[in-house]
Amino acid sequence: MGVPSRTQEVLVIAHYFNPFVDGRINCINSGLCSCPFRLHLILKRKPVRILGLSAYYHDSAAALIQDGAILAAAQEERFTRKKHDACFPVNAIGFCLKDAAISPKEIDYVVFYDKPFLKFERLLETYVAFAPKGFNSFRKAIPIWLKEKLFQKKLLCEELRKAGFEDDLSNRLLFSEHHLSHAASAFFPSSFTSAAILTMDGVGEWATSSFALGKQNKIEIHKEIHFPHSLGLLYSAFTFYTGFKVNSGEYKLMGLAPYGEPKYVRKILDNLIDLKADGSFRLDLSYFNYCTGLTMTSNRFHDLFGAPPRSAEALLTRKHMDIAASIQQVAEDVVLRLARSIVKETGEKNLCLAGGVALNCVANGKILREGIQDHLWIQPAAGDAGGALGAALAAYHLHLKQPRQLSGSDDSMKGGFLGPIFSDEEIINSLEGIGARFEILEEEDLISTCAEILEEGKAIGWFQGRMEFGPRALGGRSILGDPRSPQMQSVLNLKVKFRESFRPFAPSILREDVSEWFDMDGDSPYMLLVADVVKKRKRVMTDEQQRLFGIEKLNVPRSDIPAVTHVDYSARIQTVHRETNPSYHKLLSAFKLRTGCPVLVNTSFNVRGEPIVCTPEDAFRCFMGTGIEVLAIGNCLLRKKAQQSSLKEDYAKMFDLD
Repeated sequence: MGVPSRTQEVLVIAHYFNPFVDGRINCINSGLCSCPFRLHLILKRKPVRILGLSAYYHDSAAALIQDGAILAAAQEERFTRKKHDACFPVNAIGFCLKDAAISPKEIDYVVFYDKPFLKFERLLETYVAFAPKGFNSFRKAIPIWLKEKLFQKKLLCEELRKAGFEDDLSNRLLFSEHHLSHAASAFFPSSFTSAAILTMDGVGEWATSSFALGKQNKIEIHKEIHFPHSLGLLYSAFTFYTGFKVNSGEYKLMGLAPYGEPKYVRKILDNLIDLKADGSFRLDLSYFNYCTGLTMTSNRFHDLFGAPPRSAEALLTRKHMDIAASIQQVAEDVVLRLARSIVKETGEKNLCLAGGVALNCVANGKILREGIQDHLWIQPAAGDAGGALGAALAAYHLHLKQPRQLSGSDDSMKGGFLGPIFSDEEIINSLEGIGARFEILEEEDLISTCAEILEEGKAIGWFQGRMEFGPRALGGRSILGDPRSPQMQSVLNLKVKFRESFRPFAPSILREDVSEWFDMDGDSPYMLLVADVVKKRKRVMTDEQQRLFGIEKLNVPRSDIPAVTHVDYSARIQTVHRETNPSYHKLLSAFKLRTGCPVLVNTSFNVRGEPIVCTPEDAFRCFMGTGIEVLAIGNCLLRKKAQQSSLKEDYAKMFDLD
């Protein structure tokens, strides 16, 4: 990219595929540089530290890099305890600085993950195109934009000053484009010297999907699909229609899909989406309401499927399951066609994915199994939180033109463990301050004791090392159980997580054993790939069981590890590696030694509607308010029956349902 000149950047705005435009990172949103960059001064200073931010939509986050290496990253929700918190990430920033032991004045650049001016342009053009329809939505949105979002540079500067940054922020504050941030988060942390990059989400400024090519320290965006044509928004429309919350319920829609049959695929393809062979598409906007309305779907959509949207918590019917199965199949088809197209056009053998749609692990698994590429890597924080990291990396490599430092076959995400960590002394002080009763064990004793407890069929809260960055718990802040238990899924869903009974759980497995249990033999450290249980581990269903439908199938054991085997014999796999998570690897090894099974149920340490726990205090509250029987936090072991009854909480009602 280089240093932008004072020449006005030419922006070509289209509503379909659009060629790459220079100037995607600059110091103001319009692309017109109003301040000198002092690049020669920055390059003389070592190390170069860059703070990336995402905020004001959902999943605010901060990420800190130093000389291109990722030091720390966290979502704001983990500190505020407000799920998907969109506020300025002051707590996440504070953590990053404290963790690196640096002050705000030692930050060379702060980079925001998208460009508010371009978003505002999209908003205005959309309302003009649909006028007078959508006036009520326009009337509600414009005052917020005029008061806050349109002047986001000023707002960001004010918030950064509150966080301790000095007054020269105009020389240090940069803005990256949304999909460039996603692309950078996908490619730069990967181990690839070159790769095709596919990003897919709801919408950034204008782009909803993009094709890019990454080589060394460069990224070039070749094609984009523009708003209002969006795979992410199409999927969210069905999330809304089936009664789940947009921007958080998409996981539920994906989990519900295997219970149904894809009966409505043809109806979707004939009416809602015009899908081409290369994966490009256009939506029939008359079926949707997200451009100008306050809901996702229109009355025409409801008429097409014969009913209004399901209300939250209402009974899930066979039809809802069939609709979920249908849109999941359509989404997979679109993703597969896009992936084939970008690999064919670029000739690349490596493929990177990011954006919220890249969290659809079923679609990811199909890309892997089809062998579209030789190697696939997916950013674990694929949504907006990961945009903070991508913005920082884009500034370092594209703006400052700094080279990448690759580390062989490993990515640079450190297993996703980029959040807060607590010393034994801090943990003990926290637990004593709460009034918790615990015993302190040596690591070897803690591991063997927990393996024995898991074998007994009890659930364990597992709080070890750094907190994960991204939506998945990967063995740092997890609730664990025995996957061999036919009752474990329902027990965890209803008594621990307080969530819908149909939702599946993921298996963690020793990397060295994955091919013995699942139909794959590769790395899946971030729980972003789905594969079937191998044939020898499956249990054949009887004719009577085969006739069951939907939720009725839930309690039918389908494999030797029924607690993590979905109704279609699939599982969302996490491979556990000794190098990135040694304590969890030791626990799995100990459980395998006792049972012959190298697998554990792994679900996030939280309840429905709550962010994943961050601190020892968060973990203890969740432990005392749920059916978790044992808590292992650092080297401290806590048993529920030993705790004071006065410390128990009515935890299920503490958080808004998602």
